[in-house]
Amino acid sequence: MATKSESISDIKVDSKALYLEEVFTDRRIGTIRRLTPVSGDGVRDTARAVLYIGETQVMTPAGALPIGFEIGAGSLEEAADKFGQLAKEAIERTVKELQELRRQAASSIVIPQGGLPPAGGMGGGGKIQMP
Repeated sequence: MATKSESISDIKVDSKALYLEEVFTDRRIGTIRRLTPVSGDGVRDTARAVLYIGETQVMTPAGALPIGFEIGAGSLEEAADKFGQLAKEAIERTVKELQELRRQAASSIVIPQGGLPPAGGMGGGGKIQMP
């Protein structure tokens, strides 16, 4: 993804940071993505570690909410063994973050367009003006 400081003409793929992506799923709970580092010519880059990313989703009143998390593992089997606990932790963390966002939204203060009235009285500044 391009950052704010990059213009469209600056967008390019870093050939020194490429990964071969494979997706594994049990077609029930979620997926595990294995990201194998490769060089620019597609050969395995042994200087970088293989990464495992877990993905699942939870249903909310607004629809499915995707949950993604890293799995520290040395093999696909180990990643599969760790998936359940890490997914649970990621879901709990996401629920806490959503509750905090909801709390912040509920406690936000709405200030009228004209600002706050001066101390000791009602002030002008709204859209309705008397002649």
